[in-house]
Amino acid sequence: MWRETLAHRLETRRAKSLWRDRALYRPAGDAGLIGSGRRLHDFAGNDYLGLARDPRLAEAQAEGAHRHGSGGRASHLVCGHLSPHHALEERLAALTGRPRALLFSTGYMANLAVLQVLGDGARVFQDRLNHASLLDGAALAGARSRRFHHADLADLERLLTRAPADTARLVVSDGVFSMDGDVADVGGLADVARRHAAALVIDDAHGIGVLGEHGDGSAGFRHPVDAVPVLVGTLGKALGSAGAFVAGDDLLIDALTQLARPYIYTTAQPPGVACATLRALDILAAEPERRRHLQALITHWRTRGAALGLPLLPSATPIQPVLLGDSTRTLSWARRLHEQGFLVGAIRPPTVPRGRARLRVTLSAAHDRATLDELLDRLAALAAEEAS
Repeated sequence: MWRETLAHRLETRRAKSLWRDRALYRPAGDAGLIGSGRRLHDFAGNDYLGLARDPRLAEAQAEGAHRHGSGGRASHLVCGHLSPHHALEERLAALTGRPRALLFSTGYMANLAVLQVLGDGARVFQDRLNHASLLDGAALAGARSRRFHHADLADLERLLTRAPADTARLVVSDGVFSMDGDVADVGGLADVARRHAAALVIDDAHGIGVLGEHGDGSAGFRHPVDAVPVLVGTLGKALGSAGAFVAGDDLLIDALTQLARPYIYTTAQPPGVACATLRALDILAAEPERRRHLQALITHWRTRGAALGLPLLPSATPIQPVLLGDSTRTLSWARRLHEQGFLVGAIRPPTVPRGRARLRVTLSAAHDRATLDELLDRLAALAAEEAS
């Protein structure tokens, strides 16, 4: 019976144009891939600063593996916490303006840990467009969860006002929303949370390395630890390596270390990966021109995309969605672009709400303006072809 059930679920997904294929790629240049025998410009990944293929990170990772071994061997609480891990935690705390930071193997695990520990016995209030890992974390905690309308502080205030006064409260939001690209009003969220004695959690996976004067993200130094006591970030996007962290004060980090099951029962990340991330942080500090070039590309994309009449969503980050609405239409556009040498994410439900399917175009400091213009021209041609 279970096989028939699975087969039916899979067939239903395929029939609704929601099937996801796992293609095989290999790198080709700074912002290129080769897949299905075709060279592609990569506008689907999250390598915002172009560091994932920087040879300096590869060299640091190889040297770290040579010195410390290829694997972490055990969890951080057994014997897996090595000097590169410790140094990286200190650097991440300094980057975000927090007293301490704690490493995790993935951003998903970091969010599960935060919600499992802080959501236990609490009322959790989440932005409707939060990442799935935050929603799953609240479910893991068994917390009573409410979702406020996207970026709607008044709706959040209304929900908090109705919550029992004697219950711990947790307000949770992405810093940069991964499918829309807009930035949360972190200051507004902090003010609302403070008025209702709630702790604020910001998952800044797509903001770290990109936003802020020094790449400290959407929260960082602009919103100190008393305003944003729980700050989550990932290392596999702008910083080009892998893993994640939670930054905060001593109480938070001690609680996660002692109570968070995703931390306690997981082998530490390979030390070479930590060495690569340390090198990425060096480059982040020494080469601010990467962020400046990325910002110039974002401005150009939005200016010319608007002039071409493309259905762009309001985003000032490297995530630049082209809203198409229908899943079948979105898949068709993505396939046509693939044939023309461009890899772009076709994002459909349940990742986004029904009727909000889109191409998720992501920009990188490894891109140049000419390649952006070529992609914009291809998108405009697809729109014109449909209209004719």
